[in-house]
Amino acid sequence: MKLGIDFGTSRTVVAAADRGNYPLVSFEFTDGTAPDWFPSLVAANGRERRYGWDAWDTQAEESWTVIRSIKRLLEDAGPRTVLDLGGQHVSLTDLLHGFTRALSAALRDNSNLRLKPDEALEIVLGVPAHANSNQRFLTVEAFRAAGFTVLGVLNEPSAASIEFGHSRRQAKSSPATILVYDLGGGTFDASVVKLDDNVHHVIASEGIPTIGGDDFDHVLADLALDAANVSASARDALPAGAWFRLLEECRHKKESLHPNSRRLSIELEHLNPDWGAVQVPVAQFYEAVRPLVEETINAAEDLLEKQSGEFEALYITGGGSELPFVSRALRERFGRRVQRSAYTRSATAIGLAIQADQPETYRLSERLSRSFGVWREADCGSRIIFDPLFEKGIRLPPPGEPPLTIRRAYSPVHNIGHFRFLECSHRACDGAPSGEVAFWDEIRFPFDPALRELQDLSAAAVTRFHNGSSQHVSELYQCDSSGAITVTISNDSAGYCRSYRLGHWSDSSQPVKPGRRKKAPSVRTVTAT
Repeated sequence: MKLGIDFGTSRTVVAAADRGNYPLVSFEFTDGTAPDWFPSLVAANGRERRYGWDAWDTQAEESWTVIRSIKRLLEDAGPRTVLDLGGQHVSLTDLLHGFTRALSAALRDNSNLRLKPDEALEIVLGVPAHANSNQRFLTVEAFRAAGFTVLGVLNEPSAASIEFGHSRRQAKSSPATILVYDLGGGTFDASVVKLDDNVHHVIASEGIPTIGGDDFDHVLADLALDAANVSASARDALPAGAWFRLLEECRHKKESLHPNSRRLSIELEHLNPDWGAVQVPVAQFYEAVRPLVEETINAAEDLLEKQSGEFEALYITGGGSELPFVSRALRERFGRRVQRSAYTRSATAIGLAIQADQPETYRLSERLSRSFGVWREADCGSRIIFDPLFEKGIRLPPPGEPPLTIRRAYSPVHNIGHFRFLECSHRACDGAPSGEVAFWDEIRFPFDPALRELQDLSAAAVTRFHNGSSQHVSELYQCDSSGAITVTISNDSAGYCRSYRLGHWSDSSQPVKPGRRKKAPSVRTVTAT
């Protein structure tokens, strides 16, 4: 069975490939409901864990800690990241793997797929366009660990462009250049995509990793508490379970809005029996979220300005974009070219399923979303320079084709090579990393053959290597279709090498304490390609 899986911040949506059709997968429950999404939730109570709909059912129980928006935690995470759940430290990787296993079990046992017991689940996964290498790696590895066969990884706006292109192809429409505006539950992505027959060229992308529908929920929650005159200290005293219920109440009321809505009624008695319902004017809510929406529009306009501004349609996707105010603001800025997807929450999953089913029909020309490089010594160690190995914006190879390769060769000056890698969203005029910078773990490689058997070089002294001129060292970097990077460092003279999958593998970071998001700052970082 071939599937497209959109692992979302609040909802995971799955679309299946069925003889040229791409229906959404629904999950069946004993109460007769069959939602076409799976909650991206994890609940913890001591050593016990629940996921998806089972985690959803624990929201009324104070003994359970429900982790909302687990996808957002991946942005700054590595394989050894630990969460602090009320003093109990839990591996984020373990929770992520538990979630993907629960999704696999739900697809097999509680969905409308009717799978055979041994039937393989072949999937194409979606990730945010601005996702760093860690996010991509952790997401792919979690689904592989759950038994999924990962056929490929696509940026979410690119997948939405496939869904758009597929509908145009069926209608025999002419090629077009579109701007995909993808406002999801936790992130915003925009991509300019040129649809040329069966090839989708991603011209450029921008992303804001801190804006999504979740933030609208938090804004509405604060407005509701303001209307109830709840003090800051009383808010801080609310347990995690109460915050979860409040945010879910706000999400539900937000999603019920239509263009003629005037007031939102938010129930607060499930937080405190003495609190009742409060009324929040829709106009007040829209005014409060206006800065967030305008930030996404400004990012889209910046992207268009860099690409000459020519496009036939602005295609709206993502659950966060269902807020009526978003469409209104976009039409005020872009006019009649705005087109809302008929499958706002599921366009990405459908596009992923189409790609899984017809990889030869729709070929994507993706680009690397960030620059990647390494610090090096120059002028005999008197200064440090940045060596950009893979520049932002370079075209990535299509799935199944050989990776991009970069080589470096030299004779070493020291006995140990100390490699410090990073990726960045921008580069300054002098070439130095700038914008959003992510530092990766440091790698040490034994240039001196006498150290080749020493696996842990962290305690070894770095000294001048007097015989370095007799040694020939090479570095081979490879970047695959998903943007994942590996390096093989070799001492060619002595005939040994070590290979590394590059990322942020640090185990020294402090435990992360998931909780209520603070009010967003007025200025946010934007990543662009």
